[in-house]
Amino acid sequence: GLLVPVIGNTYAGAAIIGLTAVLDIAEPGDRILMVSFGSGAGSDAFSITVTDAVLERRDKAPHTTDYITRRTQIDYATYARMRGKLVMK
Repeated sequence: GLLVPVIGNTYAGAAIIGLTAVLDIAEPGDRILMVSFGSGAGSDAFSITVTDAVLERRDKAPHTTDYITRRTQIDYATYARMRGKLVMK
């Protein structure tokens, strides 16, 4: 679950991305507690019990680690240029 040290803070997506990583390795009967909070906006907690369906569905899409390993790291200047925040003249 905790992917912030690997991919950075994804803010609203952090809990869901963490859940996908946990489901990639979960076994039927496992219990998952997913908790999220927003700055001043409240919080949510979900208690999830993994069912047998995880075994037949988990390989229908790439695993979370597959997405992470194929990323391309860029520096801030490249990001700023891509977003139109830094214009070279």
